[in-house]
Amino acid sequence: MENLSERSRKVLYAVVQSYINYPDPVGSKIVTKRFSFGISPATIRSIMADLEEMGFLTHPHTSAGRIPTDLGYRFYVDSLVRDGDLYSNIEIEILQGLYRRLEILKNDIDLLLSETTKSLSLLSHYLGVAMSPTPDTTTLKEINLLKYHADKVAVVLLTDEGLIKSKVLSVDPDISQKDLNRIAQYLNSEFSGYTFDEIRLKLLKEMSREKVKCDNLISKAMRICRDALYFPMNELFVSGLSEVLELPDFADLKKIKELSRAIEDKHTIVKLLDKLSDAEGVQIIIGSEHDQDEMKKLSLVVSPCREGDRPIGVVGILGPTRMNYAKAIYIVENTAKFITRMLAGR
Repeated sequence: MENLSERSRKVLYAVVQSYINYPDPVGSKIVTKRFSFGISPATIRSIMADLEEMGFLTHPHTSAGRIPTDLGYRFYVDSLVRDGDLYSNIEIEILQGLYRRLEILKNDIDLLLSETTKSLSLLSHYLGVAMSPTPDTTTLKEINLLKYHADKVAVVLLTDEGLIKSKVLSVDPDISQKDLNRIAQYLNSEFSGYTFDEIRLKLLKEMSREKVKCDNLISKAMRICRDALYFPMNELFVSGLSEVLELPDFADLKKIKELSRAIEDKHTIVKLLDKLSDAEGVQIIIGSEHDQDEMKKLSLVVSPCREGDRPIGVVGILGPTRMNYAKAIYIVENTAKFITRMLAGR
């Protein structure tokens, strides 16, 4: 990209911007009409042909116009970030309204992230995505055990990050609420302040010790704790499918099926967001830059949220490669910064 002349850069930027605004192949006359370069359509046509040969543009079907390749979008995004030419005309009231809603939810991270995806989708008209903290960064604050039925117990886990997880476990009918209180007290004294990955490792060691076999109540405590910790801690939230399906990029059934497969395979998205959770600032992955085939027609704009130095989750936008990147980057960056500031003040 460094080899592009200033004139070629301007033409490429203009083609990508035009195609993002209007999903039709872009011809030299359109570039001349919409951008004041002071050069003739013939010269622009020649530059566009060179850009196609270099892999930045492609020629769909027999159309006289051209559309960006993933390499062309990458040039465009890098130019946005480098030049600071980010979307800044979103009505401030809309973002402030979003932040006011999120402020109320700051002590329940799962609900906070779920609501964030809905708002991101509403603002961008793409998919809003988010993922809660991973087990290696999620720290147990407190475990509570409540008798539910004769052989059932409700387990409620609270984390330092603000996650609240609950589930119902089967237990021996002879365990009383008094026993459960003692078990919870023991587990909190042993495991509070540890990450869930650390607790699982510690459990393996504890359960193999001879004293656990000798002490019936501790043995039961270990089993309850082991079963209680099987939560999907890094939960994925996705919102806005109806918003995306209204885009011309998903006008035919084949593209809708491709998008649906990408969303349904949550493991793929979780793995990708997990890899990006330790990154600094906004990360953009465009089309073919994805490792997974089902994501190669999509672009992802994400940013991690933190509480101090600790990752607290990831928020972002998933949409077609013909994405309004400036708007997406602006929304994701400011939302992640707001959540990080808000959590710092808890």
